[in-house]
Amino acid sequence: MTSYPAPAPGDPAGGPPLAAVNPRRAEILAAAAELFASRGYHGASIGDVGRAVGLTGPALYRHFSGKEAVLAEMLVDISERLHAEGVRRAADPDPGRALDALLRWHIAFALDNPALITVHERELDNVPQPQRHEVRRLQRAYVEEWVGVLRRLRPGLPDGRTRAAVHACFGLLNSTPRSAAGLDRDAMGDLLHTMARAALDAA
Repeated sequence: MTSYPAPAPGDPAGGPPLAAVNPRRAEILAAAAELFASRGYHGASIGDVGRAVGLTGPALYRHFSGKEAVLAEMLVDISERLHAEGVRRAADPDPGRALDALLRWHIAFALDNPALITVHERELDNVPQPQRHEVRRLQRAYVEEWVGVLRRLRPGLPDGRTRAAVHACFGLLNSTPRSAAGLDRDAMGDLLHTMARAALDAA
């Protein structure tokens, strides 16, 4: 059984956003993710976010200009983290090892961040256009890291099929907000890894 330990703070596999830069700001983003996931973006006010971390409205505005800015930074940050770590892991010269490394990374992220996954799936349209464009650009770049690894592993696979397989794999891995409640962390990680690897091999 592969171990999927919970990462330490600051670990890119799931540490709080921007923790190394501003721990208080990271705390606000983490609390906002939980609120937006449970209540929806429009169901949680900036005051609710502040109360979750013990801040009044004026104190919270020293960190963010408003709720829209919180959501935008949250989703840009997770997209940057996914892409940066994807680039690092896809660089392994052995495509089989690279694919397993990508899977382990994304599975750990998905197990640690169900609220962020939920917010990303539901609330991206509420992000201002410039940041939304950046999130989508980073998403496409992250997908292409996986596609590049699969191309090396299965050279004859058509590009369209390869890209579709990666997106389908993400659908499975990002199911953790709904699928991960019944198993412990390592068992769920192993299940996701086995299913995702089998699906990508079958492509």
